[in-house]
Amino acid sequence: MDSNPVSPESRYVSGAVTTTAKILVVGHFAVGKTTFIGSLSEIAPLRTEEKMTQASMHVDDLRGAPDKMTTTVALDFGRLTLSDEVVLYLFGTPGQQRFMQLWEDMARGAMGALILVDPVRLADSFPVIELVEKYGLEYSIAVNSFTPDEYEEDEIREALDLLPHTPVSYCDARKRESSAQALITLVQHLLVRSA
Repeated sequence: MDSNPVSPESRYVSGAVTTTAKILVVGHFAVGKTTFIGSLSEIAPLRTEEKMTQASMHVDDLRGAPDKMTTTVALDFGRLTLSDEVVLYLFGTPGQQRFMQLWEDMARGAMGALILVDPVRLADSFPVIELVEKYGLEYSIAVNSFTPDEYEEDEIREALDLLPHTPVSYCDARKRESSAQALITLVQHLLVRSA
C-alpha cells in the first residue's frame, strides 16, 4: 500500500512543534505493521522490506499469509502530525523471532506500543505481548481484521489474557481512517495512564 501523498511543505516538521512521541507498532509476522504505518504516514515511510527467499522457507510461518513475498528486516518508520505542536513518530518492528534483538533499541524512549493481532493467529501474539511488557511499555491491542465482528472483544480479551484496562480496538490496516482510530485509542490510553 502506498503512503499518503507528500507535499513539499509536509516533508519537514514545523518549527512550532513542541511535543514529539515515539510509538511502536508491533505484532507477529505478517500481521500488517508495514501496511498500517503506510496507511497513516504523512511522509513516504521508510521501509526495510526484503524479498523472502528459499532460506526463510523453513523459518517463517506463512500460515495466514501464503502470498507474502517480502518481509521487514529492520524497521518501518512513519510520521503523523496530530496538531501544530504534536507529532508522532511511528516505528514498526519486524515480527520474526530472529529479529527480536532489535526491539530493545527501538523500545528506548517509546511512549507506548500498538500491538496488531490477527484474530485467526492469536497464539502468535503471546511472544510480542511478553516483549512489550518486558520493556515496560503501555499498550493497546488493535485487531487487524477484515471482518471486525468475527470475534467479540470479550473473546479477544480472554484469549490474550488481557488486563481489564488494556484497550482493544478493531482496524483494517489498509484504511487510513481505520488505522487512525486504532492509534487514537492507544494515545487516549497513554494519556490516561500517564495522568
